[in-house]
Amino acid sequence: MNQILDQFLNFQVMGAAFPTLMAGLLTTAEICVVVILLGLAGGLGVALGSLHSSRWVRWPSIVLVDFFRAIPPLVLLIFVYSGLPFAGIRLSPFAAVVIAFLLNNSAYYGEVYRAGILSIGKGQFEAARSTGLTRAQTMLYVVLPQAVRNVLPDLLSNTVEVVKLTSLASVVSLGELLYAADMARSVTYNASPVVMAAAVYLVILWPLVRLVSRFERRLSL
Repeated sequence: MNQILDQFLNFQVMGAAFPTLMAGLLTTAEICVVVILLGLAGGLGVALGSLHSSRWVRWPSIVLVDFFRAIPPLVLLIFVYSGLPFAGIRLSPFAAVVIAFLLNNSAYYGEVYRAGILSIGKGQFEAARSTGLTRAQTMLYVVLPQAVRNVLPDLLSNTVEVVKLTSLASVVSLGELLYAADMARSVTYNASPVVMAAAVYLVILWPLVRLVSRFERRLSL
């Protein structure tokens, strides 16, 4: 028992690894901010494209959404980081992670937005247009606020997945939280830094998970 505690809950090792893990957490936060903000914007664009009246806009948007939802994020990341250099395009680990995760999450955010927009009855569009609003104004001021409210739990749930997805960035040696923990483990020959990283993920994500559940309950009333 003492050996297990020493290997997985060694507080001395955790204390020594703490600065390294906090630096990794900062990188994780930077990835999350960039990917989530760009993903929300890109997802909205994809959703509007997939609902466009012109098939030349609608079908390419649908194909792109299906394509990037079907490809595993890890495969996409490796392709962007290790495959594009063969075409003369070399990206930093951070840029590769952001691009790969952005493509993946824009597709998922787009499907959530699309479901929210489709949940708004046609009467809302017609009533807004009858007041003199343009199609763009109707979408911006009438439809989207209601659509986002309807799918807010799904948007938050997907955001939780983005945070968990950042752990894949360790594959391209980007110094995020898991990579930092694994480096500390390799130096100390002790698994306590990895356990500490898991605890950090739990502290960050558990409130978000509870928030999603709360919104789901409120919307079901």
